[in-house]
Amino acid sequence: MNIVVFGSTGGAGRELVRLGLRYGHTVTAFARDESKLADMHDSQLRVVQGDVLDPDSVAASIAGQEAVLSAIGAGRARTRLREDGTSNIVKAMELAGVRRLVSLSSLGIGDSRSNLPFVVRYFIFPTVLRHTMADHERQEQVIRQSDLDWTIVRPAYLTDGPLTGAYLHGFSVNEKNLKGKISRADVADFMMKQLEDRRYVRKAPGLSH
Repeated sequence: MNIVVFGSTGGAGRELVRLGLRYGHTVTAFARDESKLADMHDSQLRVVQGDVLDPDSVAASIAGQEAVLSAIGAGRARTRLREDGTSNIVKAMELAGVRRLVSLSSLGIGDSRSNLPFVVRYFIFPTVLRHTMADHERQEQVIRQSDLDWTIVRPAYLTDGPLTGAYLHGFSVNEKNLKGKISRADVADFMMKQLEDRRYVRKAPGLSH
């Protein structure tokens, strides 16, 4: 497939680019700083410089694609980047007729909040991560209001562990036996598989080891 990856220079984004190429896709990596992908060399990779907050550059990168994978993020900053960037992506997809969107969010958003450990749910999220979570909530709302074939992926705490392929997904919001973490490589593996798997279209599966 022809796919474009937003947030391609972040931890999960780089894994998406790497796996996309391994699976044989033609990958467009959208990045503000192209130099951060200088170590990746593949005839099927095209690196495009742009800002996800710039509607024109977003639209140009989506034209001619068959699917969009988004791993945009802004750490703990107080920002609307996830919401506004996703809004630009959704609008460009609707105009271009590109329907498949797989977007990274976080476990703990929406009804998955009950999957979190007590301390994270009642202390860390409302304090340290409150701005991040608020931006994720708004981001998900933008996606849900679209008519795209979207899948929102909600991973637990991200680590730099290896690709294992052994992880839980689509579990109940009442599931308590979770390790509460997952490698970025495994998250990318799950997201990439959604390009051919329709079971989570217009759903928001949780993801954890």
